[in-house]
Amino acid sequence: MRTIAELEAIARERLDPAHYDYYAGGAGEEATLRANEREFHDRVLVPRVLRAVGKHELAVEIAGSPLSMPILVCPTAFHRLAHPDGELATARATAEAGTVFVCSMASTTAVEDVAKVADVLWFQLYFQSDRKFTEAVLNRAENAGARALVVTVDSAVRGRREREYRNAFHDLPPGLAAENMRDETGRVRDIEMPADLTWEDLDWLREVTNMPMFLKGVVHPEDARRAVAAGIDGIFVSNHGGRQLDGEISSLAALPEIASIVDGRVPLILDGGVRSGADVVKALALGADAVGVGRPVLWGLAAAGQEGVAEVLERLREETDTALALCGARNPGELTADLVR
Repeated sequence: MRTIAELEAIARERLDPAHYDYYAGGAGEEATLRANEREFHDRVLVPRVLRAVGKHELAVEIAGSPLSMPILVCPTAFHRLAHPDGELATARATAEAGTVFVCSMASTTAVEDVAKVADVLWFQLYFQSDRKFTEAVLNRAENAGARALVVTVDSAVRGRREREYRNAFHDLPPGLAAENMRDETGRVRDIEMPADLTWEDLDWLREVTNMPMFLKGVVHPEDARRAVAAGIDGIFVSNHGGRQLDGEISSLAALPEIASIVDGRVPLILDGGVRSGADVVKALALGADAVGVGRPVLWGLAAAGQEGVAEVLERLREETDTALALCGARNPGELTADLVR
């Protein structure tokens, strides 16, 4: 079984350089992008012993959705840049792994088609200024079978990504489109960043969908406090993979204080920088209920399609299982902050 780094190297060889940079790049000088991984490297595990871990279990349930392991596939755009089967390949592999696939609003495959091959499907939303269109997109996702809504809230404007400017990457190749952005006429709309989104807009979303609602992009503890007070069903502790604000706090560094404030009242999912099972265990020990992975899945997809995605998820499962047991825990709920320094 290949490492994630090995799969990334293969993906880099196979992808158009502009498309590789689109996936791999971050905002500005990419300090936050690097910090997401470095924060995991700078923290070490301090295992416990003699804890009778012969029988241990990775499965968790989040907002009514079952996961065979505390790892889900985060929303990432334009999978068909990586492989012709795109989101269908990713969703099939994720279903085989028994976990959640979060379909991006910027998917190059329509959510209705993704839903046919996915098992547990969530849908990611950028709130659009046209509320009628936003509601239509939500209805499409809910009617297709999405079980939860993930609202991205860290994108008041688009981050400046130097690699995209350097490559003049602005449009998808002919034949590809953000299929969830088609309106009733069949025209594909541009995705707007929600510059004027407020907490009151979330109240409106509550009125037009019955799906549990997660906020994605929360790193400030006061925003986490307000989210809980507002009745949000879960939080993604995330800095958008370092793609929005360079110099922003890393996701893992933000996690402990948010976990303290939330105090188990809603599930926390961390994304950004997770590259191994040891990383998964560190995040769980510091307060996450699950982690999301994005770029590693894209590297697997570009390297070997559905089989590559399956390889990434299986590797993370095996590494997490090993790290969990070696830390003296029988399940993710037994991981505690004293195991990380």
